Amino acid sequence: MKTKLTIMIVIALLAASATWALAQTDGVIYACVMKNGTMRIVSDPAECMKNETLLSWNIMGPKGDPGLACWDLDGDGIQDLEEDINLDGVWDAADCKGPPGTGPIQGPPGSSGLACWDLNGNGIQDLEEDINLDGVWDAADCKGPQGETGPTGAEGAQGPQGEIGPMGPTGPVANRQLVPEANSFTNLDSAGDVGTSITIGADGLPVISYYDATNLDLKVAHCSDLACSSAALKTLDSAGDVGTSITIGADGLPVISYFDATNHDLKVAHCSDLTCSSAALKTLDSAGDVGYYTSITIGADGLPVISYSDSSNHDLKVAHCSDLACSSAALKALDSAGYVGYYTSITIGADGLPVISYYDYTNHDLKVAHCSDLACSSAALATPDSDGDVGYYTSITIGADGLPVISYYDATNLDLKVAHCSDLACSSAALKALDSAGYVGYYTSITIGADGLPVISYLDWANGDLKTAHCANAFCTPYFRRR
Repeated sequence: MKTKLTIMIVIALLAASATWALAQTDGVIYACVMKNGTMRIVSDPAECMKNETLLSWNIMGPKGDPGLACWDLDGDGIQDLEEDINLDGVWDAADCKGPPGTGPIQGPPGSSGLACWDLNGNGIQDLEEDINLDGVWDAADCKGPQGETGPTGAEGAQGPQGEIGPMGPTGPVANRQLVPEANSFTNLDSAGDVGTSITIGADGLPVISYYDATNLDLKVAHCSDLACSSAALKTLDSAGDVGTSITIGADGLPVISYFDATNHDLKVAHCSDLTCSSAALKTLDSAGDVGYYTSITIGADGLPVISYSDSSNHDLKVAHCSDLACSSAALKALDSAGYVGYYTSITIGADGLPVISYYDYTNHDLKVAHCSDLACSSAALATPDSDGDVGYYTSITIGADGLPVISYYDATNLDLKVAHCSDLACSSAALKALDSAGYVGYYTSITIGADGLPVISYLDWANGDLKTAHCANAFCTPYFRRR
């Protein structure tokens, strides 16, 4: 009996295998079962006889709901940015973390310390902080306090006299230049280190805004005469560390843009009179770390326009004032492609629209933004020079031909360079290295002289000298001939 039952089961299984393919079409298996337990697989329920019972079952049950991925922390099925734990752009098991261990509780991370080379603590690799001028900001640029002078060593014996060398070649004949019979120099303020911006007031006298590094103040000096032999000094803002740019408003009163390094804001001071004995102060932009490398001018609508750097977002920004006192302003980011907006300089083009020169730190290029309207709500961007690391310390003005002229520093070749734009938007420019003798071209400033030609002041870093370059023509190139 046992052998017979085994044979029946084998036969039933063989029959089930034979009908498996038939069940593939609808996913259901049918069987007819007798009262004695004998079962046979059928393809059609109608094949069961009266003394048999029909049975059916599915090959596969219904599909269950999908489970949550281990990385899906909030269970919404969306690849949220914060769920990409290892920041590789892929949401997978590598982003899954188990519960924390039972070890000691870790305290909160400490705040980041300042790099030893970061002298002003702004977190930016400023050119003057690269002490050894190797293009790298590292421990080699860090200097400790100067030690005490050691004792003088014993004087050595005099060496033998060397042979007289051959006579060198005759140097070129110097250009004859008109110079005043005597230059006048006046110390206006000796109460601390200062950095300046100067313009001529409505009374024809120089007005200077500057930063008092000892007291961390914004100050202004109104000269008493054309030679500025003396000046009335005034502290306008003592609420922190500041850097400045000055111009004369349409109302004839000085207006100053500056960076408040204590609060990391862009601020403006509108003087109450010609001597700037007092001023109305206003914070224009306080969204993040803003106001570095500020430059101010007066637009064709008579309202101040200010270019500056947004160091939080690494953007070039512009503020168009709503009134003469700049009590408020419309703010706009003109360029946000990478780390941009360093060393800004702004002027008004021959078309009445603002034009801004600046340094692109990401690509190491000189760039220009030509505004599309008076408020500079948008701008056409151009890269006049991308040959090496160029565009530090930019300064822009409009030449006698109505086209922008820009002075700047070439950090690759350590040269003073000038770019004469080919059109109002400076979509291209004629480039020229004006001075290549050593480390030259720091802190450039350009204007147009009474003869209609560009004049540039700059620092010769190697020799510690203030130098000027007077261009021979509007293009600042020798032997220029229009064709």
